[in-house]
Amino acid sequence: MVETRGAVELTGVTKTFGDVVAVNDLTLSIRPGEFISLLGPSGCGKTTTLRILAGFEHPDTGHVTISGQRVDGVPAHRRDVNTVFQAYALFPHMNVTENVAYGLRQKRVSKTEIRARVADALAMVKMTPMANRNPRQLSGGQQQRVALARALVNRPSVLLLDEPLGALDRKLREDMQIELKLLQSQLATTFVFVTHDQGEAMSMSDRIAVMLDGRIEQLGAPDAIYDEPVSAFVAGFIGQQNFFAGTASEAGRVVGGDGWVIRSTRPGGAGTASNALAAVRPERVEVSADRPPDGENAVEGTLAGVSHLGDVLQYLVVLPGGQDVVARRPRGGAPRMEVGTTIWCHWSSDDVHVFDGENAHHAAQPDRLALTEPA
Repeated sequence: MVETRGAVELTGVTKTFGDVVAVNDLTLSIRPGEFISLLGPSGCGKTTTLRILAGFEHPDTGHVTISGQRVDGVPAHRRDVNTVFQAYALFPHMNVTENVAYGLRQKRVSKTEIRARVADALAMVKMTPMANRNPRQLSGGQQQRVALARALVNRPSVLLLDEPLGALDRKLREDMQIELKLLQSQLATTFVFVTHDQGEAMSMSDRIAVMLDGRIEQLGAPDAIYDEPVSAFVAGFIGQQNFFAGTASEAGRVVGGDGWVIRSTRPGGAGTASNALAAVRPERVEVSADRPPDGENAVEGTLAGVSHLGDVLQYLVVLPGGQDVVARRPRGGAPRMEVGTTIWCHWSSDDVHVFDGENAHHAAQPDRLALTEPA
């Protein structure tokens, strides 16, 4: 028998708010025990999709299946899911144990079982020593752990997480990313994680659904999305890119612009003689004081700045036409160059992606794309 507990299916789901299409004919299959992230800029539809799964919103068309059961019209409290929000919403007058036990008491679970399940949940999130403290006595990270325990104590088949780490400082957020992934692996519970932070999604997810304008732009493993983006938007939203806008020629894999020509050996690309974007990631860009021997995919500019990013040096180079190029090199082998000097940036044609330039604004400003999405 095929395991269905924790499996999620959204089929042709559309949700509108007035004239705004928040989710647009979205179809997505989530495997049992998978950690999947819905990633995209504000207003792309990711939070509305999560709210539809939770039962807080209902689609105008399409249907949702959770653990093999259609849940269209099923209210939130009757779905086998729990949601963790960015706002922890802990009861201030209850201690940690009472907060975690609240849902079980509402379900009239026996006191003996409540004690056992609460103890297990607190142990999972490493909060047993804080069991008798009130929320005001906890740090932000500790409160987040309690919110997780409160959701997990109900043993849902699917855990929905809506920007749960957004209120934490950077170091604590990074620590919680590791702990969340470890916890999910141990529980084998399906996690659906909503975030606009591509670093979070890349570090934790089995798969990522990159969303734009209420639909999925690309779905795949983190490395596949990073290495093989299907559109200029995905290329620009996941990680950082150097984009060169110009005109495509030679099967759409050569892009020429303001004094430069960029070649790609990758299949696909833009239509010949059409507007195009060539893209290369900063970590693929080499820098040197001299022009490279073959001269292919090489541009000359002025070094405008050098930033120290831990084990990486980042170079900002400005080309004569005003185009910026960012290069990142490992500190150990990075050349030392003086700001204001002329340098060369160059890269392999294997590292260049070419996209149709029709939607170039999507690549340049992915955070300004979206419709206004309800909270």
